[in-house]
Parts: sequence; structure tokens; C-alpha cells
Amino acid sequence: MRWILFLLALGTGFAQALDYHLQPRQIADGVWLLEGSTDNFAADNGGNIVNVGFIETADGVVVIDTGPSRRYGEALRQSIEKTTGKPVVRVLLTHHHPDHVLGNQAFAGVPIAALPETTGLLAEQGDAMAENMYRLVGDWMRGTEVVLPTEDVQEGTLEIGGRRLQLLALRGHTGADLAILDERTGVLFAGDILFYQRALTTPNSPGLDVWLADLDRLEAMPWKQIVPGHGPVTTDAAPFVQMRDYLGWLDGMLRQGAEQGAEMNELIRAPIPERFAQVNLSRYELIRSVSHLYPRYELNAMGRVDRQD
Repeated sequence: MRWILFLLALGTGFAQALDYHLQPRQIADGVWLLEGSTDNFAADNGGNIVNVGFIETADGVVVIDTGPSRRYGEALRQSIEKTTGKPVVRVLLTHHHPDHVLGNQAFAGVPIAALPETTGLLAEQGDAMAENMYRLVGDWMRGTEVVLPTEDVQEGTLEIGGRRLQLLALRGHTGADLAILDERTGVLFAGDILFYQRALTTPNSPGLDVWLADLDRLEAMPWKQIVPGHGPVTTDAAPFVQMRDYLGWLDGMLRQGAEQGAEMNELIRAPIPERFAQVNLSRYELIRSVSHLYPRYELNAMGRVDRQD
């Protein structure tokens, strides 16, 4: 009997330890934010490194991204119900990366919408990404499985419960990136097209030139407040300035390295400009970005034998 009580107590303590302690913060009329850490995935944060939002409408709540695990998604849904007293009527996914979509299980019975290309990428890569999350954050992921979107969305205006949302289809981060602007408040959920005070990730980027063009489209929207995919909320254009500066520097370094025949290891060890040194995970993400992107730059720098005189 004592062993049973001990195991029950141990299980209770385990459940209490794995608590995301989600605290929604209202950032505008009917718009709420759960701000994640700017650190990397780790067992001590459960993968909670992403900004997740929700918007109240007359019909119910629209959720923007579902977080990194089933446990997170369940905590998110409970938090929404406690905060608003309204049901969730729609989930919008900004892209397919695991920290944004692995909470989908908690929204059974709710339409989960994404760009068609996002659904395709999640179907193709989701299981491998989930397995990697299990390795990175351990028990936080228990019971988490990939759940695909059930609806497609396209660029345009989506009206739910009297609330008009402008949807913008972009490509720079993953090849399929959705940004959402709430017209009533001007809050722009930029997804991972915008990182701020946290180094950007590039594993699926079709190219930094594409990303830079996306920033122009995104900044031109009539926003009043910006929610980046990672990093603090702002009311000015500072995230756009930082992103353009960093992407321009990264592109120039990779291009020059390829033209000079530099080895990948040389670029991984390249000095990081002082203005980026305080951006969280700068060195870690530089190593990853060089690994992801440099082979393309090397290929572009090589002349084609069949076109040489």
C-alpha cells in the first residue's frame, strides 16, 4: 500500500512539475498573447519558445498557432476558456514548424486551417520533427502526435464573428508562411517571418532574397502592433529593421564566402557583428544557417562547364 501511495505521489509531483503556467496577456481589444521564451528548445521550458495568440469574436475564439506539444495545447485551450468564457471556433497555423503546431491534438472538433503548402510540409516532415522534439524536451511531449490541418486558407480576408482578419501568404521562412492582421486593432501576427531579439532559423527557407521581399509586403500592411513569431511585441518597425539588417549581413557573408571559395567551417566561426551579438542564440543559429544555406551559395558561385567557351 505504501508503494502505491508513493507512486501516486510521484506521479502527482511529475504532473505538477510539467506545467507551462500559461498566462495570457491582453495586448489589444479582444486580442491576447502568450509570449514564449527566446531560448532554444530545452527540458526546462518544454519547448515553449513561441508566441501564440488568440482573438475573441462574437462567435467564439480564433487561435493563432497551438504550441509545441499536446500538453501545451491542452493548457492553451483551458486558458482560453478561463480567460474568455467562449469556445474556440477556428485555429489558424502560421507554418508547419513543431513549436507552432504540435498542440493541434488539443483542438479536436475545431477546424484547423493553414495554407495548403503548410499542410503538405507538415505531412511530409511532421513525424520527424515530433521525434526530434521528444529528444529535445523529453517528457513534456508525452502523448503528442502530429495532427494535420483540416481546412485550407488562401490570401485574402477572413471574417469570423464580425471580426475581419487579413491573411497574407508569404514564403521566406518555410516556403509557406501565413501572417494575420486583425483589422479592428491593427495587431499583426507575423509568424516566423519576423524574429525580434532572437536569432532567426532557416531550415526550410527558399532563399534570403525571398525572405527580404516578404518583409516589404508585411511591413506595408496597416499594422499598429507587431507580434513576431519569437521575441517581444512592439509598436514600431524595429523588428523589420533588425531582420533586414541581419538577413543582408548573412546573405553578404555567404555570397562573399562562396566567391572566395571559403570552407563552411570558416563561415561558422565568422565574427558576429557587435549589433547582433546581444541577439539571443546568434552563434547557434549562425552555425545552423550556414549549414542550411551555404551549399546553395557555393553551387551558384560555380560556373557551369557546359556553358563555358
